[in-house]
This record gives sequence, structure tokens and C-alpha cells, in this order.
Amino acid sequence: MAARQPASPSHHARWSTPIRPPGGPGLRLVVVDVVIDALAAQQEELSHLLEGCGETQWRAPTRCAGWDVSDVVLHLAQTNEMAIGSATGRLPEVLADLTGGLAPARSIDEAAAAMVLGQRGRPRPDVVDRWSSSASGLLDVVGAMDLSTRVSWVAGELSARTLVTTRQAETWIHGGDVAEALGVTLVPTEHLFPIARLAWRTLPYAFSSAGRTLAGPVAFALTSPAGRPWDLVPDQPVVTTITGPAVELCAVAARRADPAATSLTGVGPDAEAVLSLVRTYA
Repeated sequence: MAARQPASPSHHARWSTPIRPPGGPGLRLVVVDVVIDALAAQQEELSHLLEGCGETQWRAPTRCAGWDVSDVVLHLAQTNEMAIGSATGRLPEVLADLTGGLAPARSIDEAAAAMVLGQRGRPRPDVVDRWSSSASGLLDVVGAMDLSTRVSWVAGELSARTLVTTRQAETWIHGGDVAEALGVTLVPTEHLFPIARLAWRTLPYAFSSAGRTLAGPVAFALTSPAGRPWDLVPDQPVVTTITGPAVELCAVAARRADPAATSLTGVGPDAEAVLSLVRTYA
């Protein structure tokens, strides 16, 4: 859905991490996929922000035009519910519930705004509980499924793994919107890796959506928040390379930073277009 969206330190990342649950030896090893772990961490960060959010802050305006903090959290709850519907094969029914009585929308952004307008103004505890329930429910659903499964989403069909990362990306984007409205500075973490990888992998989609064609394969030579190299390199010969901090690349892809205001640099025929078109949401 359009954003109003410990990971391994390189593109050779393992996509699942064994975690031994508490309780001593002898218990089975639980395998948590990296993208699910990253989504859970992003949800936890937002949860901590909301715990300290009073009624005045709840109504604070955000950098999302026309939306206050309550609207942003409501939007995240609604789109989490859509993601659960997608993962369980019930997306049409969930959309019907969310858009019932609303006029047909001409774009994804317009639909998102209409859904928020149709349900805004509810008490803060109710909206926070709704978001919390949708966040944990999404983790439960995707944690129990094969992430290679193809599912339907607003922009078409995609893998459940990609759906999880789009939810992480949108939670990170809007968590930043909430933090900015509350005057809180968030510290970026290594959990940004799936978001950076999503931005890289979906460049063909971003170019196609803009009616553009890539001149050739693109590589990202990024530096993680911890200072590690995140090199996202295609199998084919590279013609364009984007270099710089991963957090800045993610912010540009989220439309939360102007490429010209960052330290990102590019070399190759598509360098300017990549920084203009890269995105992490449908």
C-alpha cells in the first residue's frame, strides 16, 4: 500500500535464523525468517513510540498531508488487515469491509486516504489496540506459511516474503512519521537490510510504473547503519551503481528524503533516474 513503507550485513544474507527459545536445553530450535524478524523489530519500535503518546501528541500533525498521528496509526492497522487478508486469500473480502460505502477511488493513494477518512476519530485506545492486534496477527499468519507462496496485493501478485518486507517498509516509513511528530529521534538499525534489498529488487517495477526502461542492471553499494557493506549486485554486468548510506537510500525510496539532500552518489546512465524513481511500496 502506498506510504503516506538482526538482518545479515550483506546480500549473501541467510534468510532464516535459528533461535533457541527460553527454558533450557532439549527444546526444539525455532527458525525465524530474517524478514519476519525485521518486521517484528519495526513493529516493536512503533509500539514503544505509541506507549509514550498522550492525547495531545495523538492529535499532532505529521508530515503526511492532512494526517495526524492517529490517522497514521489507523492507516497502518488497515493495511496490516489487508496484508492478513492477502496472506489468507481473503483480500477482496477485507477490502470490501474497509471500503464499504466509499466512492470508487482513482488511485491507491486516494483509496488509502478514503479508508482513513471513513474510520477516523475513534478513541486512541481503540485505534492502538486495533493496530497492535493487526501487527501481531500478521506475524502469526506469515510465520506459519511458506514465504515463497504467491499472494495477491494492491499492485498485483507477489511472494509472501515480499509482502512481509513491504509491511516492514511501510511500518518503518510511518514509524518515522510518528516519531517526527512526537519530536523523537529514531536510531536506524541493521533491520533496514530487507528494505534496502526490496528497493533494489523492485527497480524494474518502479521504472515500468513510470513508463521508463532501465538501460541495464543496477548495483547498490551501501553502508549499513553499523558501518558494514551491503552490496546488492546482479548476476549480469552492472551499468549503473548507487553508493552511500543505506538509511539514506531507504529514506529516498520512501519519499522521505530528496536525493539531492543526501550523500548518495551514482555512476552510470540510470543513476539520476534510479534515485528519482526508487521506491519501497506499491
